[in-house]
Amino acid sequence: MSGGGASSGSGGGGGSLAAAYPVNTLMELKLTTGDTLRGLVYCTDAISNSVVLKRSLVYTTLSSEITVVNAASVAEAKAIDPKQDEALARELADAEELKAPLPNVSRKALEERERRAVRLAEESFGHVNQKASPEGQKAFDKLLKACNEVVWRGESILVLKEIRVDPPYKVDNCTHVGSGGGGGLNAHSLERVKKIVAAAQS
Repeated sequence: MSGGGASSGSGGGGGSLAAAYPVNTLMELKLTTGDTLRGLVYCTDAISNSVVLKRSLVYTTLSSEITVVNAASVAEAKAIDPKQDEALARELADAEELKAPLPNVSRKALEERERRAVRLAEESFGHVNQKASPEGQKAFDKLLKACNEVVWRGESILVLKEIRVDPPYKVDNCTHVGSGGGGGLNAHSLERVKKIVAAAQS
C-alpha cells in the first residue's frame, strides 16, 4: 500500500497508482460503467491495481463504507477540494479525519492492510463477468446489492440458487429454476428479482 503527492487523473495513466490517488485525498471517480464514486482515498495497492475509498456514514450504526475499485475501470478521476466544496467534503469524510496527518504505521500493519485490500479486491473481481454485456453486469451488481447470494453461471445470473436471469437480462428472462415449484416464497422471490432487473434497465 502506498501514498503520494496530490494529483488527479484516470486509472489507466502511466504514473504510479499512489501518485494518481494520494492517500487521505477526497476524490471523485467516474467509472467506465457510467457510475460515479466519491470518497476519501484510504489506500492503494499496486499489485492488484486497486484503489480503496472510504466514505463516512452519518445516519447508520456503521462508521464508514469501504469500496474497492479496480483502477483500470476508472475513466476519469479528480480531486475534491474541501475548501471549495465544504458541504460535499462533510458528506464524504469527517472534518477531523481530513485535517489529521497520515499516521506512522509499522511494516507489519502495512502488509496486513495490503493483504486485506487484495482479498477484498479479489472478491470484487469475482463479481465481474468479462463475457457478459454491460446490461448484464449492471443487472448483476443491482441484484448483488439487494440479494447478496448472486453468482455467475456462464453468461446467466443465478440468484439465491433458485432464480436465473438469462441474456439479454430483461424481466421476461427471469425464470425459477430451484426445487419446490414456483409457489409461495419462491413466487415472491421471482417477483422481487424481476423488479430489481427492471430497475437496472432504467
